Amino acid sequence: MAVLDRVHGSATTEAADPADRGSGGKARRAATLGLLLAALATVVWSGSFVTSRALADSVPPIQHAFWRWIVALVAVAPFAARAAWRQRALLREHIRFLLLASLLGVTVYNTLVNQAGISTTAGNMGMIMAASPVVMALYERLGGTRLGARRVVGMLIACAGVLLLVSKGSLAMDFAVGDLWMLAAALSFASYSALLRRKPAAIEGLSFLFSTFLLGALMLAPVFVASLVIQGGFEPTPATVSPLLYVGVISSALAFFAWNKAISLIGAARAGVVYYLQPVCVALLSFVVLGEPTGPLQILCMVLILGGVILGAARGGTSASTK
Repeated sequence: MAVLDRVHGSATTEAADPADRGSGGKARRAATLGLLLAALATVVWSGSFVTSRALADSVPPIQHAFWRWIVALVAVAPFAARAAWRQRALLREHIRFLLLASLLGVTVYNTLVNQAGISTTAGNMGMIMAASPVVMALYERLGGTRLGARRVVGMLIACAGVLLLVSKGSLAMDFAVGDLWMLAAALSFASYSALLRRKPAAIEGLSFLFSTFLLGALMLAPVFVASLVIQGGFEPTPATVSPLLYVGVISSALAFFAWNKAISLIGAARAGVVYYLQPVCVALLSFVVLGEPTGPLQILCMVLILGGVILGAARGGTSASTK
C-alpha cells in the first residue's frame, strides 16, 4: 500500500502526482501477486498432506522427509547453486539465521507432518495446520503490526470454521496422537513464516532456498541413518517414488519459493489468511484420492473458511505498522 505524501500548510488539496499514482498501482500489483503466490503454495502443499498419509505405511517418516529434500535440492540446484556460491560470504555471515530457518521450515516441520500421517487422516492434518495463520498473526502483532479489523474478523470466521470441522460440530475435541503431531507442525511452520520477515534483503530468494534445503537435509542426515539401521529402508516402486518426486519438486522447490516470495510481498499475517484455504483443498483431495468422507458439516465449514479468507485477504485488511 503506497502512502501518499501530503503537502503541509496548504489550504487546498492537490491531486496526487503521477509518481504517487504509479507507486500505488505498483503496490496493488505486488499485493495481488503476493496473494496469488500464497494461494499457489497453499494448494500445492495440500497435496503433500495426502502423500504423507498415503506413504505412512510404506515409507518411514524420517526417510520420507530426507528424500523429499534431496529431490528438492536436485530440482533447484541448476537454478540456485550458482547464486548460492556467488553469495557464499553473505550466507556465512547470516549462518545462524539460515540454520534456524532450515531447522523450523525444513528439518522439523515436514518430519512432524509425516509422523502425523501415521495416526490421523489427511483431512485432519489440513484442518489442524490451519491453526498456523493464527500464530503467524500473533507473531506480527507482537512485532508491532496492527492487523486491521477486517483481517481480524476474517481470521476469526475462518478459525471458527476450522474448530467446527475439527470438533465435528460438538464442543468435545477428540484429538488423535497424529493430531498432536500436527499441532507441533503448525507451530513450527508459523515460526518459520514469521522468521522470513527477518531475512536479510541482500540474500537472493534462490540462494536462500538452496541453502535452507541443503542445511535442512544435512541436519536430517544423522536421524536418517538411524532410521535406516533401526527400521530398514523402503522398496522403491512407482507407488513410493512418484509421491516423493511430487513433494520434492512441486511441494518443496516450487511451493517454498512461491511462499517465501509471498511473505516478502504481503507479510506472514496476510499470507496466513490465504493459508486457511488449505483445509478445503486437503478435504477435497483426500476425498478424491483417499476416499475420506466429506459431508454437510465439512461443506459448511469450507464455506466459513473460504468466506473468512476472502474477507481477511481483502485490501481493506492490510496491516499498518505501529513503528
